[in-house]
Amino acid sequence: MSVPESAPRGVWRIVTEREVMVKLRDRSFLISTVITIVAIVASLAITGYVSSRTDKVDVAITGTGAEQIVATANGLVESADKRVTFTARPQADVAAVERQVRDDAVDVGLVPAAGGGWRLVGKAGKDDNAATYVTAAVRQITVQRNAAAAGTSMEALSQGGAVAYDLLEPSAVDPGLARAVSFVFAFLFYMASFLFGMSIAQSVVEEKQNRIVEILASAIPLRQLLIGKVIGNTLMAFGQLALFVSAGLIGLAFTGKGDQVSEIAGAAGWFIVFFVVGFLALASLWAVAGSLATRAEDIQSTATPLSLLIVGVLFAGIFLSGTARVVASYVPVVSIVAMPGRLAEGTASWWEPLIALALMAAATYGIVVIAEKIYRRSLMQTQGRLTIRQALQVQD
Repeated sequence: MSVPESAPRGVWRIVTEREVMVKLRDRSFLISTVITIVAIVASLAITGYVSSRTDKVDVAITGTGAEQIVATANGLVESADKRVTFTARPQADVAAVERQVRDDAVDVGLVPAAGGGWRLVGKAGKDDNAATYVTAAVRQITVQRNAAAAGTSMEALSQGGAVAYDLLEPSAVDPGLARAVSFVFAFLFYMASFLFGMSIAQSVVEEKQNRIVEILASAIPLRQLLIGKVIGNTLMAFGQLALFVSAGLIGLAFTGKGDQVSEIAGAAGWFIVFFVVGFLALASLWAVAGSLATRAEDIQSTATPLSLLIVGVLFAGIFLSGTARVVASYVPVVSIVAMPGRLAEGTASWWEPLIALALMAAATYGIVVIAEKIYRRSLMQTQGRLTIRQALQVQD
């Protein structure tokens, strides 16, 4: 039994409003959203604090020239724009230095070596900063002294030894940050697709199992019912993603990456657009998964292909690189995470997301048309779980 075709076409708005209000009244949904936002801001705040914190290294020293070495090491650190500070702690002799190291009063010791040169002293493990910059400082001072003894200078010795580093395709975003952003896009896609998709499937199967769908079908065209469910959950998914992305961008501005926020914000905006267009197709498929089932237990089986697709997109967004990543950025559904990821890396031209989005929109239209047909033909079938082939064989 179905409602006459003359029924109002705008009744999907009622279903949409119901889907939205159900979510907004769901305390677990609201709490999980707030917790996720807090987690995003907190993780970025912690990252910003750690990255901006100066690593202080106390160096117990003895011997002539040790203080000059520590001062030179600080100069090298400043030239390398690293957040490290070496502080010299003069001691009376080598024994005193070693005692300071053993008592954990200092991080490392610097003492003259028996055969000439210097010796770094640690307790149980090497201090990487000391090993790098103190060693480099000793070498620089030694070369300067030897150059002066030979009647020349450091500039003369190093003439012709400069190395320039030119980038053929410079990116405005740090490569490490771009990869992290790609991972976040993939994870948000995975989380939102499962959270809202499973909600649609469970809603459909519950209405079917409790025979509520028969009452709804007498008042609302099944096509309108599907449209309302899909749009309602898509709006909620869009709203949640927008909150997550905004929280991430705001948090990122306080991590010392504020100069790159504009580039990442552009990629994030494209991600939301791609997700909304793609989720219309995914939401339709989740509704089909629910309509093919007759019990909640059946969803695990009917939704398996869709679950595998979502997991595949997650892995593609994280692990694909090079030519495979470029190709994937044009493949519908996979492009939801692949193309914004490339935009974050700065490897996609301005016109590429437009083409990829057009392909995604065309695929979404085709998927929704087929999904709507399967949904209508299987929703009223309550005799048992259906396959897609069986649903297509059912007459309207």
